[in-house]
Order: sequence, then C-alpha cells, then structure tokens
Amino acid sequence: MRRRFLLILDLGLIALASLFALVLRDNFETTFDKFWGFTPYIGVTLLVAVPALILCGLDRSIWRLSAMADYLLVVVCVVLVVLGAVALGFTVNRLEGVARSLPILQGLLMVFAMVGVRVLARLRHASRSHPSGPGVMVREACEHVLIVGLNRISELYMRSLAEFAGDQIKIVGLLATEERHSGRQIQQVPLLGRPEEVATILRNLEVHGIFVDRLVVTTPFALLSTAAQNELLTIEKASDIELDLFAERNRLSAGHRQKRARAAAGQASFAPPGPTLPQRSYWRIKRALDIALALGLIVPLAPVLGALACLVAVDVGWPVIFWQQRPGRFGRPFRLYKFRTMAAAHDSSGVALPEERRLSFTGRLLRRLRLDELPQLFNILCGDMSFVGPRPLLPVDQPTAYAARLMAPPGLTGWAQVTGGREISPADKAALDVWYIQNASFTLDLKILAATVPMVLFGERVDHMRVRRAWRELGERGIWIEPEPKVAIELRK
Repeated sequence: MRRRFLLILDLGLIALASLFALVLRDNFETTFDKFWGFTPYIGVTLLVAVPALILCGLDRSIWRLSAMADYLLVVVCVVLVVLGAVALGFTVNRLEGVARSLPILQGLLMVFAMVGVRVLARLRHASRSHPSGPGVMVREACEHVLIVGLNRISELYMRSLAEFAGDQIKIVGLLATEERHSGRQIQQVPLLGRPEEVATILRNLEVHGIFVDRLVVTTPFALLSTAAQNELLTIEKASDIELDLFAERNRLSAGHRQKRARAAAGQASFAPPGPTLPQRSYWRIKRALDIALALGLIVPLAPVLGALACLVAVDVGWPVIFWQQRPGRFGRPFRLYKFRTMAAAHDSSGVALPEERRLSFTGRLLRRLRLDELPQLFNILCGDMSFVGPRPLLPVDQPTAYAARLMAPPGLTGWAQVTGGREISPADKAALDVWYIQNASFTLDLKILAATVPMVLFGERVDHMRVRRAWRELGERGIWIEPEPKVAIELRK
C-alpha cells in the first residue's frame, strides 16, 4: 500500500508539472481549449511514467532518507518519461497541441518537483533527528567496522548493531567469499569484495576518507583461504586495525577501542575554543537562500551535469561520481560528492599508479574550472553544505586545534579560498574561516561569490592584508586559534 501511495504521489507531481509547463509556455494565458487539447499528451506521459518509476525503483525509495543517488535516479527517470511520452505521443496524434519546447520545460519542472519533495522530506526528518543550536556539540566519533564473512552470524551482528549501537558503530562494508556477491547489498551495506582483497579494499576506503578501526570476522577463521588468513594477520601486525574473530568468541565487544589519531583528527568530539556561532537571523535566511539557489541551478544545469557525466564515463571510467567522507558542521561526517577526475589508484596487477598517469586531460580540465565540484549542489540542497562557508577538509587535515572553523556548515567556496586558498598556511585558513563565521552576512557572501569567479579563471592570490586583519580582529575579540601541536603533525606523518 505504501509503495502504491508513493507511485500515485509521483504521478500527481508529474501531472502537475506537465500542466504548469503548459501554463508557463503560454505565459499564463492558457485557455480551456488548450488544456483540453493537451490532455492526450498528459495521459501518454502518465502511461509512460508508471513503468519508468517502477523500473527506476522510485516507488521503493524512502524519501526521508534520500541521497544524491536517489536524485540522479529521478533525473534518469524524467528523461525516460519525456522521451517515451514524445515518441508515443508522436505515434498517436503527431503531438497535436504540444509545442516543441514544451517537453523540455515539462522535464525541468518534473525534476524540480520530484527532487524538491524528497529534499523537503529529508530536511523535515533531519530537523527532528538532529536538534541544532549554539550549545550543540559533536556526537562522539563512530567506530568504522568492516565485516569479513556473509552468513547468519553476519546478519545477527548487523541487526544487533542496528538495535543497540546507534551511531557509535558504523559498518562500512562486507567481504564475501564468493565473487558473485560482489557489488550487491545486505541491509543497505555494500559487499565490497572478497577477504583475499581486504588490503586493497582498505586502501580504497581510505581514499574516500574512511579509516576502518576493526575487522570483524564472522566466518570461522580456519574456513578462510590461506591467502585471506595471511592478509588479515598481516594487517593486524602492520597496522592498528583490530582483528575481531567474532565467530570464535560469539559475543559482542563490551567497549570501543581507542580511535586512531588520523581518524580522530577530524571526527573526535571537540569543544570549539572560545567563540560560539553568532545568533543572527541571517543564518536561518542563509539556509533558505541555499535551497532556493541550489534548486534554481540544478534544474537548468541538469543537461550540463548529464553531459559531464558522459564525458567522465568515457575518458576517466566508471563510476562517474567520486565521494569522500568529510567532517561537516560540528564535525558530523558527511559524504562530499565530486565528478571523478582520476583513474583507479592501482592497475590490474595491484601496482600503485603515479598521479600523472591517473589524471587525464578531462580530469585536469574539470579541476581547473572547478566543474568537478558541481555535484556538491546536491550536498547544498540536502543541508550538508552551503554555497559559502569554510571548505570541508579531509579528516586527517582537520585537527582539533582548528575545530572552531566547524561551527558553520562547510561551503562550496569561502573567505579563505578567495583570500589565498592553497597558498596560505592551515593556521591562516582557520583564522580566515573563523573570522567569516563571526562576520557572515548577505553582503559578505555576495562578495565571496563574486571573488570566486576570477579565482577560478586566473588562479589563487594571497591577500596578506586580509589575513592580518583576521588575526587582529580575532585577537581583539579574545578569539585565538592555537598553532597546531607538533604531536598532531608527527602522528599525521
């Protein structure tokens, strides 16, 4: 019943978007005769939409837990519906009463409506789940677990964590002994490969900013292949990843191990030193502006995003979207999306490839023009990011000494980027980010957005006067960002 309701709701949105497209096309001067003549095309559109929605699985999605993959599926579904409706409508009545530009406008409005309701459902769910305010601090860092084995014990372990662990333990994937299971999912957890490939899988996860803390082996160790046993024992000896032979002891661990320093650098609990987020109405207005601008850009840029995705697929390879886990506001981890610009880190023999061989011409061009960051519009739409704010760093590059910069949502661009970017030190970047948080306004955001264009076209330039001003004003307000401890630097090395 629930799936039928979602299907009917999406069909209603498609019908409304189609009617509104007609109204816009006629500049709000549509007559009843035009509406009546447009009715067959709407019927054809709905007829095509039913199998398209089912084929794309949109009737099975959970709107309040929607993510970028769901929004991309909406775009794919809309393209299928529009193309199918045009083809079928031309066969039925030669698209009588349908202007040539109408299907394009119809498709854009369909994407806007279907993505919009899913984003609103997610935002409503997030507002209930995560109360915000100046007194909210970061939740305790979660432990990342990789499960080795696919059996009833694995299922029991996963259900136990879902019931009792909450956000304290996160399963990043499973390893199955049979190759045919790779690429599938169990309880929304992906099967990443075989136990013999565990070292490669750990390296790939680290590329995405995820550092595994514990390997939970749910298959009796003696039943694993010799190669898999050797890989697991080598990882236990050569790293600080805990090897948990769960099948042998057959019970959950009573506590959590100490987090590795490199993961703790970006995800540990912290209390921002000194300042708190200024309580101004602009922060609420800023979120509304982000939603409106993100939706206003995603719809017209949908063809561009599709073209870039095809270009990346041909030149760089699949998948076209690359993600990394980054610390967001108050250190809460989120997935930052980009177009993929580099080929796989290792060749078919497992040999590491140098960066110059992995970065293609397309990748260099996308990076140079910052086009690889266009998928972050969906991060902004979901509330993980803002158009303007401190740039999200990798966990290893976000030490607790500079935790104050995490008081605001991370941004697509920021004051530190247009003031010097990669040409200034981490301490200066942090000072500029905290200065922005204390002085954020609509005028300042417009200034940053305007300065981003020449920065993209002509490169980064350091404005030493702005850097000195940030340090001076932070000092006058009693806000100091201590230099990064040497201990943290050594641990990162």
